[in-house]
Order: sequence, then C-alpha cells, then structure tokens
Amino acid sequence: MNRKRLLLILLAVLVLIQFIRIDRSIPETDPKQDFAYAARPPAEVLTLIRDACYDCHSYETKYPWYSQVAPVSWWLKGHINEGREHFNFSTLGILDPHDLDGALESAAEVVREGEMPLRSYTWAHPEARLSDEQRALLAYWLDHFEPVSSSYGVK
Repeated sequence: MNRKRLLLILLAVLVLIQFIRIDRSIPETDPKQDFAYAARPPAEVLTLIRDACYDCHSYETKYPWYSQVAPVSWWLKGHINEGREHFNFSTLGILDPHDLDGALESAAEVVREGEMPLRSYTWAHPEARLSDEQRALLAYWLDHFEPVSSSYGVK
C-alpha cells in the first residue's frame, strides 16, 4: 500500500470516529448530597476542591473544547468515569459515616502524596496545580472533616 493511500484511509477513519460521541448526560442527584452543600467546607478549601477535583470527581464536569475530538474525548471520558467511580463529590452525602470517613481519608492520602490531581490534568488546567501548602491544607481538612449536616448518611 502506498503512503498516499494509507494517509487517506487514516484520514477517513479519523473523520468517521468523530461520529462516536461520548455520553455527557448527568444522572439525577439530590444537590443536598453534594459535598459542597453537605460539608460546607471553608471557601478556600472548596475553591481548591472545585479547581482541582470536581471536573473528574463530580457530576459538574466542564468539558473543554478538545473533549469534542475523538479519540481524545474517549480518553477523557474514561478518566472521568474512573474518577467518579472511585470518588464522587456529587454523591458523598449518601455515604454512611464509616464509608465517608474512609473515602475522605483515601482522598487526603492521594492529595498529600501528589497522586491527585493527575499531572495530565494539570497540564491543561493550571488552576488545578496545588502548591505544597495547598496540598497540606486540603489533606488536613479532609483528614479532620466532621459532618456538620444531617444529610450525610441519609439514603
């Protein structure tokens, strides 16, 4: 196969895969079960969480323009699905206190260790880059969170 024909086939495949769209639907949830509402973290902590975590770990994802382009869109959606599966700020309020404590402890650890936010995310989202001080504040707050709302643990 000559090079020109191979490039035309590749171009055709790239055009055709643009018709395979990612699912951007948002499941119906109770806004009172969202971490921001139920936990009422300090403004500085909430800003850090929203900037560094909510795109992949909540139903409040803001899809960038490049999420419209396959196969990048598939890769992003895979990360979002995995992030929500492991930890979802939009549904933390339904967890019982023991599970919530474990989830927040795990979140604090990955933030403290620099595993989150992912480096690939911070390349395109500089607001999500956490300084050592911001990491320490966020990890400390997640480690020492005490529910202030009766919505935690209500199924």
